[in-house]
Amino acid sequence: MTFNYPATWTIKDATSGGNGADVHVLTDYGRTIASLRTGIVTGAECAEKMPFMVYDSAAVPALAQGGLAPRFVYEARTQTTARDPAKATTFAFGLTSAPEPTGTEACPMAHFFNWPPSGASFGGVYDPFDTTPGKPMHVDTPEAYKDTTEYQQAKQMIMSLRPAEK
Repeated sequence: MTFNYPATWTIKDATSGGNGADVHVLTDYGRTIASLRTGIVTGAECAEKMPFMVYDSAAVPALAQGGLAPRFVYEARTQTTARDPAKATTFAFGLTSAPEPTGTEACPMAHFFNWPPSGASFGGVYDPFDTTPGKPMHVDTPEAYKDTTEYQQAKQMIMSLRPAEK
């Protein structure tokens, strides 16, 4: 597999073995923006549904398997039983082959997609409480993050994932 990424970002920990590859993409200020893992086992049980929000979604036809294309999604899940409000909601973006949620509650996020021989994942996390020096300033909501250059570049990078021969 291959993908495009901004010239100021770097790849680290590119390891491979019998079970696949593990690649981390770092921004120009050194924070991991996304990770790509191949050879993972896909499938998850939906033991508990929780409130969700979808901020962005788009199909990625270059990764279609059996006529079904995974989609890029930027979404959130809220753990209603969390005691710490700062840890109650998880925001993440990545590729998924999971069905699109409907209604007011959804299964936990499953940012993995079908890819031979089993599956892969490519995505990252938005943390509104992140204080990493160099990150976009005054971005304390998922909607504000969606409007940043960093998010737009991460989305473009993730959606550029394709088989290496294409």
